[in-house]
Amino acid sequence: MVHTLPTTRWKIPDGNRTLQESLIRELGIHDVLSQILINRDIQDPDTARRYLRPSLRDLHSPFLMKDMLEGVRRLSRALHNRERIMIYGDYDADGITSVVVLYKFLKTIDADVLYAIPDRIKEGYGLNLPSVDDMAVRGVRLIVTVDCGISDHEAIDHARSLGIDTIILDHHEVPPTLPPAVAAINPNRADCPFPFKSLAAVGIVFNFLIALRGQLRQDGFWTNRPYPNLRDYLDLVALGTIGDIAPLIDENRIFARIGLDLITEGRRVGLVALKEICSLDHQAIDSSKASYGLIPRINAAGRIASPGEAVRLLLTESEAEARQSAALLDGFNRKRQALEKGILHELIAEIEKDPSPGTRSSFVFASERWHPGVIGIVAARLVDRYGRPTILISLKDGVGKGSGRSVPDFNIYEGLRRCASGLLSFGGHRFAAGISILAEDVAPFARRFEAIVAESLSGVPFMTQTAIDAQCELSDINQDLLSQIGLLAPFGSMNPEPVVCIRGVNVQTPTVVGNNHLRMRISSNNASCSSIWFNKGHLLPAIAGSTLDIAFTPQFNHLNGSSVIQLKMKDMSIPDTGPSSP
Repeated sequence: MVHTLPTTRWKIPDGNRTLQESLIRELGIHDVLSQILINRDIQDPDTARRYLRPSLRDLHSPFLMKDMLEGVRRLSRALHNRERIMIYGDYDADGITSVVVLYKFLKTIDADVLYAIPDRIKEGYGLNLPSVDDMAVRGVRLIVTVDCGISDHEAIDHARSLGIDTIILDHHEVPPTLPPAVAAINPNRADCPFPFKSLAAVGIVFNFLIALRGQLRQDGFWTNRPYPNLRDYLDLVALGTIGDIAPLIDENRIFARIGLDLITEGRRVGLVALKEICSLDHQAIDSSKASYGLIPRINAAGRIASPGEAVRLLLTESEAEARQSAALLDGFNRKRQALEKGILHELIAEIEKDPSPGTRSSFVFASERWHPGVIGIVAARLVDRYGRPTILISLKDGVGKGSGRSVPDFNIYEGLRRCASGLLSFGGHRFAAGISILAEDVAPFARRFEAIVAESLSGVPFMTQTAIDAQCELSDINQDLLSQIGLLAPFGSMNPEPVVCIRGVNVQTPTVVGNNHLRMRISSNNASCSSIWFNKGHLLPAIAGSTLDIAFTPQFNHLNGSSVIQLKMKDMSIPDTGPSSP
């Protein structure tokens, strides 16, 4: 088989030298960093300073959120009257950390508070009627839903009929009619003036605690109590935010930057144990290590076991209990990986036996064999591989529970809204959603969904695109530039690792290392640097001895106590030499 370089479109922004020189002059930054900032719409020195050095002082007032004042007043009243409070969450990392942050804060001030997270398999997502009835029996007078609730009209109305109030702290898409809650706090409400709409649920919880702490101060609550430092909760806020793939901009960026530093410092016993079992102890934790090490183990509890195990890990003060819980979560994660791998291989084989898979705009598959706790991850893998919106459905007793993931150009929640007549229920947001559907309706739903995606993405090519932040020379890649690029972290959704390109470099001594990784030396104009292209060893014949254009992320490779510069390859292409001579 002849292997050629992948075909991608490079999106290179137009430069603005005047803006670049202003940033360089005011901030003393590298020319390449000025290009990167401008390409991310950070164009004036003050905005750049706030971006490069995130601070809690830059948070918006939480009272800008619609219903925030009503919510904190109701909870304040519950505290003063010693009412029993139930925190009701979701079973993913965002929901789990939301529960832990709010529960731990309220327990610290001796509130009468309980928590509950539904079983993914037996109960499904959101507040349900049996849970409300159980709360009534247990004497609950106030429910606070976190990472759910905004669509739970029936359960919240039932709670109200039993004399139980509800406060909603949610970030999912808002239905046309709100549930009858005392407060529905969700920045995505059309009537909510809060300027940042992309908070994870745990970020909304953190804002709620800022407002609650202030309300309690106004009430004189802290007169004989220590005033809590909410910064101590940001390690959990960072995990929930990154775990929900929330955009790492604005407030989320502040939470993630400070929170990752706290995780590195190792202040929380449970996270110290989790780092140890991931072999991340004594390492600086960045968003990548959190995403691929810590968060999957927290998520695994809710996917294939009980989310309560992850809650216990994050709440415990005992090192022995923390190690035991971390080992348990690690076992859950290994089982999750095995289930996911089997389903993924099955679906790749199914897709690639289709003689013309490129004509499809979406994928919808269903099976009775699949564990419902892992199909969302597999859907995400298929989106990454094929660039199509994907919905996978786990069937049982004639009913399917589905998880969908999407691409940037298609809002999957809006797509499902147009298919609502064929669904039992649905919910979610732009990039991820869940559905409930009768088995007999899967085939017509798949046809309808395909038509909607095809119509929406008409004219949008499925070709992979490489976004370039800046163009430079190899001699620009030095220790000073990499240290400055580090100020752009943490990287994630809407704040990806910067990608720069260099034209016409020479590739020397390419070799395949590890698990099909391509290592090579890059040289240009008397400068040279090592590089790595992960999972691309099969391209060795296509690049040996070539002169190429390269796109990459420059990084430090930490080896044996020292740091060397390495180019992490994103793409390569043969230089465009223009039309050939006749």
